[in-house]
Amino acid sequence: MTPIQHLQRPEGRIAYTVDGPATGPLVVLVPGMGDLRSTWRELIGPLADAGHRVAALDLRGHGDSDTSFRTHGDVVTGQDLLALVEHLGGPAVLVGNSMGAASSAWAAAERPDLVAGLVLTGPLLRDPPAPGLVTAAMRGLMRALFARPWGAAVWTSYYRGYLNRGTKAPWLDEHVADLRTSMRDPAHLRSFRHLTVQLTHAPVEARVPEIVAPAVVFVGAIDPDYKDPAAEAAWLRSAIDADVTLIPDVAHYPHHQAPEVVVPGTLAFLADLPRDAAGRFQVRSSARA
Repeated sequence: MTPIQHLQRPEGRIAYTVDGPATGPLVVLVPGMGDLRSTWRELIGPLADAGHRVAALDLRGHGDSDTSFRTHGDVVTGQDLLALVEHLGGPAVLVGNSMGAASSAWAAAERPDLVAGLVLTGPLLRDPPAPGLVTAAMRGLMRALFARPWGAAVWTSYYRGYLNRGTKAPWLDEHVADLRTSMRDPAHLRSFRHLTVQLTHAPVEARVPEIVAPAVVFVGAIDPDYKDPAAEAAWLRSAIDADVTLIPDVAHYPHHQAPEVVVPGTLAFLADLPRDAAGRFQVRSSARA
């Protein structure tokens, strides 16, 4: 089993693992809200086998990361990613799902010298259109839904049935059981509730025009987090000049619902990125080419 390591941050420690050769170009895998780093199990092996150094982390208050964090969301998670890339020695390609994709996009805008590319699955780079009162009401509802003693059961049922509609990974039940075990811990559930009420993607949307890193995006054609997945795919293609694949019968987790698409697509994207003499990724320093 790959040993768990920790990176000290101002409010606690972020847990991560590293697989692959110690000198390989760095790839950092970032799960979404309410998920664990094991969501990337279909990617870790192939990436490491292809010669990449693969770091997979748990978000603040999730999995093996500390539950002492008071602040959550895209920006602070993006700061955690940049700190990890600096600690491990970048530049890196950031691979993110959902909120993890948003944090990766923010990091790419904030430190283009550290982010050589983006691989985004089910990305949420902007908030869905909703009046302020509706948003406030939804946040109040989430506080109630994710309270003890039912919060863990509510989230894992939503995760398995709603966000994983369509094609399901053969190991999904095992993964959901791990999620449920983690969220039964009161401290983890409390962190998750804090994240749900603090989260907004507005700071990311504001930085999207600054992203110069090349990007590849995978969107599920039945992802319920989008009002219109095809329209969101078109917006992403335009907004960050990304190569976007819309995958049928897949919802919010293309990386484990359709690994037969995401894994080779990711490997091909990484293979095309420029490297320096030491084999590390090189960053794009100016306007998109």
